[in-house]
Amino acid sequence: MLKDQQYLRIPGPTPVPPSVQRAMAQPMVGHRASETAELIRRIRPGLKKVFGTEQDVMIFAGSGTSGLEAAVVNTVGEGDEVIVAVTGAFGRRFVKILDAYGVNVHEIETEWGHSVTPDEVREALKNHPEAKAVFATFCETSTGVLNPVAELAQAVHEESDALFIVDGVSCIGGVDSKMDEWGIDILVTGSQKAMMLPGGLMFAACSERTWNVIEANPRRGFYLDFTKYRDNLKKDSTPFTPATSLLYGLEQAIRLIEEEGFEEVIARHELMKDMTRAAYKALGVPLLANDEDASPTVTAVRPDAFDAAKLRKVLKEEFNLIIAGGQEHLKDAIFRIGHMGYCSPGDVLQTLAMIEIGIFKSGMEIELGKGVAAAQQVYLGKGDHQ
Repeated sequence: MLKDQQYLRIPGPTPVPPSVQRAMAQPMVGHRASETAELIRRIRPGLKKVFGTEQDVMIFAGSGTSGLEAAVVNTVGEGDEVIVAVTGAFGRRFVKILDAYGVNVHEIETEWGHSVTPDEVREALKNHPEAKAVFATFCETSTGVLNPVAELAQAVHEESDALFIVDGVSCIGGVDSKMDEWGIDILVTGSQKAMMLPGGLMFAACSERTWNVIEANPRRGFYLDFTKYRDNLKKDSTPFTPATSLLYGLEQAIRLIEEEGFEEVIARHELMKDMTRAAYKALGVPLLANDEDASPTVTAVRPDAFDAAKLRKVLKEEFNLIIAGGQEHLKDAIFRIGHMGYCSPGDVLQTLAMIEIGIFKSGMEIELGKGVAAAQQVYLGKGDHQ
């Protein structure tokens, strides 16, 4: 094994394209200089397209979790009632943030590996008509589930005046997103997933009606106050020091998405999902989520004939292939494969081939190549994804 050669296939951070790395290596400029203002001005239209919104997408130096906290602190306060769809560890993170601010949380508990349904949201709103917001994850990273946010948004708006606030950290840039059309009120994502950058940037956009709620909120925090970012963005600036090198990388990442074409980006992610799932079905290794709920950016596998933790150890030792374990009660029960951002069908085939050897060495007798062959057949029928 070449010690300096690593295959990173976790649900974030994800590999960074060489052209993005080169863009980030440009000489540093002053963050209040005209060059930075021009850079932000060039970035703004592309971010809107990725989000599917006509609203400005605010840019923060921070992690995805800072976006979740910002969505909370700008819209609700102590004693307010909210509803949270908990479909995994990151739905649970919303609950923890809300608890820290003394918000009265009503949870929609869903078995991990399943999406939340519009009917469950409707029922929760009927039981808690005073709820000011409904929080949900778009892609639940911990389980590889894609929640039907368009249908959830419709349910929220038909049943209430609550805001619909979405964590899109592990899928925006790799799945179709129509924030305005669907009626998402706040959408948040981070840089280190499908956006093909290192960690360190957070992006957030708000609907028009959300701004009315935010402006009426007397306690919006300091660093995470959305109004400061909105007002500064109108001047192609940020209220606090930006991560300038990452902004240069972001410009190139957006350029790569535009050159490929956003519909093609979405189709590529769907194809990689289907290739991955076909492989494990062919091998007889159970998947955590069903086909309808499965995310295009991360697949969770729940083996019953070998140990998931041992597999990860074998893959690290044999190939320096890094895949993820589970979280919380699924920590050693599942493994997760990221296939988002700077990832191609060729990368998927290579990853599947290595994992097959890892499965064999972890104690499950399989027909080597069977999973890869199934993925190849999906690839050969890729016209179905375009």
